Amino acid sequence: MSEAADTPGLSTRSVHAGDRRDPLGAIHAPIYNQSTFAFERTADLLDVIEGRRDGPLYTRYGANPTVAALEAKLADLEGGQAALAFSAGMAAVSATVLGHLRAGEQILCVGDVYGGTYELFTENLPRLGITTTFLRADEIARLGASSTPATRLVYFESPSNPTLAVVDIAALAAAARAAGLLSVIDNTFATPVNQNPLAHGVDLVLHSATKYLGGHSDLVAGALMGPADLLAPVAYWRKNLGQMIAPEVAALLARSLRSLPVRVARHNDNAAAVAEFLAGHPRVVRVHYPGLATGPERAVIDRQMRGHGGMVSLVLDATAEQTAAVVDRLRLFAIAGSLGGVESLATQPVTTSHHGMAPAERAARGISDGMIRLSIGLEDPADLIADLAQALKAH
Repeated sequence: MSEAADTPGLSTRSVHAGDRRDPLGAIHAPIYNQSTFAFERTADLLDVIEGRRDGPLYTRYGANPTVAALEAKLADLEGGQAALAFSAGMAAVSATVLGHLRAGEQILCVGDVYGGTYELFTENLPRLGITTTFLRADEIARLGASSTPATRLVYFESPSNPTLAVVDIAALAAAARAAGLLSVIDNTFATPVNQNPLAHGVDLVLHSATKYLGGHSDLVAGALMGPADLLAPVAYWRKNLGQMIAPEVAALLARSLRSLPVRVARHNDNAAAVAEFLAGHPRVVRVHYPGLATGPERAVIDRQMRGHGGMVSLVLDATAEQTAAVVDRLRLFAIAGSLGGVESLATQPVTTSHHGMAPAERAARGISDGMIRLSIGLEDPADLIADLAQALKAH
């Protein structure tokens, strides 16, 4: 058998992984929108409940054929042993933390993170006795010294939201392992097409599947991939917090994953063209995009990324109001606080993803009033550039 047949390519796996031919001939897993499943005998029920065999049982537990097919596909795309699907990305984050930490224990958060994650770490978790220490992305060398006997988990994003900062994944994973800590990365911005953190030593990978994995701005979901033994305590919390993805959403997400490599390739190309245009524009003082990196940062990116993603952040020397005026002049870009869809979106982090963060904390993280975050869609790049050009004209 050829090597290609032994290990199918990403596009082939995106289409076929997780699918079992339905008895009635459905090409992909049907939607089993059932809350519960019946058994012929009590002994059959106990076999499933007590783990002697897999099978459908109760959808809130995750034992639903549609959900199981999705999770098999998610695990395959990230190169993980198993996966869990959730009702939202923040459900994945919260269940992961609650599954692996308890009161009195600590998280080390390295670099910038999504505003909702920051709020969870600073507002919600302290009420449960779980605290977080924050390190800058360039402080991986301090990870061991910052760890205490109470530290259990290192959490990070790469590229990060919204500054697109890139962390050396292998170096951070190795530092976490040396300190006896679990490492967890949010891989939403990169997607499994551009980056597979498990291959670089990270323990768990999570996604807001609402974004690129869903890709059409028509679903809300989350995902966690990794070793089965590390997912087991998370599944316990998912079950009891009611964070299960609905079968209908699971089928919609599986549909989207089949086109993920094609979509992300176009996102990569379009974003690269937009970033290059913005980097040469006189009104733009800085562009955040991994594809523009140079020097040691570029060497890290080349080691761990196959593509640079569809997110671009630009910074203007402007007030929040002046920046909003630029955003408001956009015609093709929609003003919306999400990302990863086929359509292009623009937002000011100070008004959406990081609106709840204190101004001083935003400033320390380089999230200025003049920042605009762009989610570059699948439109013709010349049209996107023309729209940005007219919006950036001084009025």
